[in-house]
Amino acid sequence: MNNLEKQSINAIRFLSVDAINKANSGHPGLPMGAAPMGYELFRNHLKHSPKDSGWIDRDRFVLSAGHGSMLIYSLLHLFGYKVSIDDLKNFRQWGSLTPGHPEFGHTDGVETTTGPLGQGVANAVGMAIAERMLANRFNRDSFNVIDHMTYVISGDGCLMEGVALEAISLAGHLKLGKLVYLYDSNDITLDGPKSLSLSEDMKGKFESCGWHYIKVENGDTDVEALRKALDDAKQVTDKPTFIEVKTTIGFGAPNKQGTSSVHGSPLGEKEANLAKENLGWPVEPFYVPEEVRRDLNAFAEKAHENKLAWDAMFDKYSNEFPELAAEIKAFMDQKPEEGWESALPEFKTGESVASRKSGGMVLNAVANEIPWLVGGDADLSCSTLTYMSEKGSFDGTTGAGRNIHFGIREHAMGAIANGICYHGGLRPYTATFFCFADYMRPAIRLAALAKLPSIFVFTHDSIAVGEDGPTHEPVEHLASLRAIPGLKVIRPSDATEVKAAWKFIMEYLDGPVVLVLSRQNLETIDRTEYAPAEMLEKGGYVLADAETPEYIIMATGSEVGLALDVKKAMDSVNIPVRVVSMPSFELFDAQSKEYRESVLPLAIRKRVSIEMGSSFGWQKYTGLDGLNISVDKFGASAPSGKVIAEYGFTVTDIVRRIKEI
Repeated sequence: MNNLEKQSINAIRFLSVDAINKANSGHPGLPMGAAPMGYELFRNHLKHSPKDSGWIDRDRFVLSAGHGSMLIYSLLHLFGYKVSIDDLKNFRQWGSLTPGHPEFGHTDGVETTTGPLGQGVANAVGMAIAERMLANRFNRDSFNVIDHMTYVISGDGCLMEGVALEAISLAGHLKLGKLVYLYDSNDITLDGPKSLSLSEDMKGKFESCGWHYIKVENGDTDVEALRKALDDAKQVTDKPTFIEVKTTIGFGAPNKQGTSSVHGSPLGEKEANLAKENLGWPVEPFYVPEEVRRDLNAFAEKAHENKLAWDAMFDKYSNEFPELAAEIKAFMDQKPEEGWESALPEFKTGESVASRKSGGMVLNAVANEIPWLVGGDADLSCSTLTYMSEKGSFDGTTGAGRNIHFGIREHAMGAIANGICYHGGLRPYTATFFCFADYMRPAIRLAALAKLPSIFVFTHDSIAVGEDGPTHEPVEHLASLRAIPGLKVIRPSDATEVKAAWKFIMEYLDGPVVLVLSRQNLETIDRTEYAPAEMLEKGGYVLADAETPEYIIMATGSEVGLALDVKKAMDSVNIPVRVVSMPSFELFDAQSKEYRESVLPLAIRKRVSIEMGSSFGWQKYTGLDGLNISVDKFGASAPSGKVIAEYGFTVTDIVRRIKEI
């Protein structure tokens, strides 16, 4: 390691230490130990342009161990991204561009929102999948317009999480040769030595999962070994590469290095100064040598030349393949052409079809019109009906095929879909049974936090699952997902609302959407008699009305048809009822006060909700005088009709209860 490299690495270390000390909060251990691999990667291997952080053919970098966020902030600052020294000084402060854990879309150069351990490991697999898919579609001889790597820095905690092993297994199976993990192997976790909780053979683990394994014995100072390892990794194209880098957590801090005390607590001024003296560094806070600034400023200029060279190549590509060039822009924008929805199927009034089945029909029509739609399921396509016909199975080597076989790996599936979104250029969906949303919740939550347009399809949506019993019958799931800020949850009532839902989803790019579908058949509502299904975009709408309604009945999904039957029964005894289809709380709540009042007038206090799930959340619509016909206990195993009847979801039972209000 020459002096300039040493100075640059120490600048990364001590900018991190100083920012954490100033905030009196943070994790200095990882930035101090992983600074050499971060520097080597950014300086000599990562294809990037700090002047244009959105360049589509840049290499992607994921700091999966997001608690070590000052590592990436220091790197971004020194390498010329829009992260100033003042931003470093405001680490973890209100309104800062340097929050406690990295946030996508918030800080220039941050590719993923990380912190919950293991998520970044799986996100990177999604990025590598996206690169392969786009390269297969758009590259031509002499024009590799999509040709980049995905790199990850992870720690012990990331690799202990179940989501990581799911993702690692799939990445090896798919032979994603342009994916490289750098493992900060420092033998320490927050509670103490790694040996308290982990003793597995990393080499054997990764090789058995189909990865190429490299070990760097001294990641603290041996930059040459890091360089060789990364060079070697790029030469292995038939499998992903795992580089175990042995480091010392908190390297340089004489009283704390190599201990758990440096993992998640500031060094403090005294220990920080001792560390600086130990590594020959001035004690001045936020010090960066001029020669380091000059070198990395020059690097930023040179790096941008790679982007300009790509621009020139793309100009030639555009001249030779104008249609493909236009397609690339369309894939990045993801805005369907006007009138695209005319290709979606029509459904006959009275036709009885499960919304999972109509969902599959609409999905396939969407896939024919929207080439950037990709996705798959957790080994359940025969039940979720979410396989895209004639679109092929994804081949991780060539990138061909749009159907991704995630296997029974729900958590990784969600996080990988998020990674595809982070990458850009493709719109992913996933599918599984609704009760398994629990396995995906961290990924769904992060999609909402990062405003990713991931699509999560869930079928088998209620106690109507029947014989499979309470383990497979969702009860609390609708309420729990509705509680996630920024997540749109849609439960359509019939095939026409399913069609309207997919139209909304494909034109909505501001965050994730959950689409909840039935296993049992639902009768297609007569839209000449009742309100049009396109009203779904309002979230809630008056489906059927009375001249002066005395009651309002609200329902979602399969229970909307039941609500209409209840209305007919009450009409027959001259009790006027309004039926409101409420497919999405979030969309309804976003409407104007005037619109919401027109649907749910405050003057009508006799309100009823019907939903085969938890009553939690309905009270804001039904009020103190309202009735919530719901399932506030677990389901039961029996034929679906029997379960539904025993739980009181019949016209007779509901009319009786309504009259008791």
